[in-house]
Amino acid sequence: MRKERVGFAMCGSFCTHAKVLEALKGLTEEYETIIPIVSEITGSTDTRFGASDALLKRLQELTGREPLMDIPSVEPIGPKGLLDVLVIAPATGNTLAKLAAGITDTTVTMAAKAHLRNGRPVVIAMASNDGLSAGAKNIGELLVRKNYYFVPFGQDSAILKPCSLMADFTLLPQTVDAALRGEQLQPVLLRS
Repeated sequence: MRKERVGFAMCGSFCTHAKVLEALKGLTEEYETIIPIVSEITGSTDTRFGASDALLKRLQELTGREPLMDIPSVEPIGPKGLLDVLVIAPATGNTLAKLAAGITDTTVTMAAKAHLRNGRPVVIAMASNDGLSAGAKNIGELLVRKNYYFVPFGQDSAILKPCSLMADFTLLPQTVDAALRGEQLQPVLLRS
């Protein structure tokens, strides 16, 4: 088992949670320490894709740790140097916009801010319906910033949702490994 400590932060995009949990399961088989983090919305909202209580229980089962769910619980990530890499999966368009603008008003954005102060990698596995429209500038902003690494992504439904972008969550372990070496997994843009 690898000793690097992984933070795993989940945002909304509830329709992707099953895929994200599969990717997390793969990481738990490789990394000894994974600290689950959820946005306030993710930790408290029941949707047609599942109940929040079931999600929190599954995160605890997979990682052996209770998810961090508020700003005070994630703020020490930076000062205490708790993580070697932070994964945000799924990273919604809202979270990408806040990261690009430096807004830290959620559990996930505070976790990223706290972690980045140590110059360590943040891995973005996006799921955004407006990635090729309103969200494009935020993606571009983060692509050129130091310490941000993207799970390769592409259009997930080019005909039905022409502006939607989604990470290939199966590439999460390889992206984390590359990010820990300071490299962006390539190609970052996938063909649909």
